Amino acid sequence: MNRPLDRRSFLTTSAAAVGILAVPQPASAEDASKISLGVQSYTFRNFDLEPALKRMKELGLKHAEFYSKHLPPDANAEKLKGILELCKEYGVAPVGFGVSSFTKDHEKNKKLFEFGKAVGLKYLSASPSPDAFDSLDKLCEEYKIAIAIHPHGPSGKDNRDRWWSAEIIMKAVKDHHKLIGACLDTGHLLRMAQLGEKLDPAEQVKVMGDRNFGMHLKDHDNKRKTDVVFGDPTGILDVASVFKALKDVKFEGAVCIEYEANPSDPSPDMKKCVEYVRETVKKLG
Repeated sequence: MNRPLDRRSFLTTSAAAVGILAVPQPASAEDASKISLGVQSYTFRNFDLEPALKRMKELGLKHAEFYSKHLPPDANAEKLKGILELCKEYGVAPVGFGVSSFTKDHEKNKKLFEFGKAVGLKYLSASPSPDAFDSLDKLCEEYKIAIAIHPHGPSGKDNRDRWWSAEIIMKAVKDHHKLIGACLDTGHLLRMAQLGEKLDPAEQVKVMGDRNFGMHLKDHDNKRKTDVVFGDPTGILDVASVFKALKDVKFEGAVCIEYEANPSDPSPDMKKCVEYVRETVKKLG
């Protein structure tokens, strides 16, 4: 006889087809604007889901873009239900997932959209191949979930990501579905200076306009090649200008801090980042 699974047992069930589940709705914005603050769960990649959620709650963050360790896209309905119950318990709503690859394989792409629908996502941060857009046009229309193309910056001395700037992304998406746009990553945009491409993240936001569907907010020290807390003198990012640009383009989604340094204990640095952002947004009014 099968015994009912308790909440934490849900998290160890085997992967299978995704079911359609209820999801906790995002809380209201944390300031006078309609921009909410969250986290990319990769920040807590050295932690399992519940310890990661505990740390998000301690930081006062109510939204997250999850990555596959914390929210497996091939999980079955019971496991997803357990994950969503944990998210609800800790007050963290999934708003995005990624970064995912998409190709011309429509059925494979559709599985990710089914997963997104199951957990109530607003967007999928993505690195699509150029032949994926016909499929993505159909899926964005059907599921009303955005595809947010994510720039990964330089990889090695001379290589750059296919989607390394907003201009390149916009050129590719401008004639496609309005729900295909960008999840800009300020750290990776700043890293392009290592290849001689000086990109201003605020201007990149303006290039995407109403096709900004998410953001990974991070600062970077290009000399040491490491992420740094916002306001660090070795950093480059003008946080205020980014939030001003987001307000100018009427962005109403979640800005997810992603901090890739100190993975064994990112919380102290994340606390500084969260406080810096909140103070900066408060000053903007």
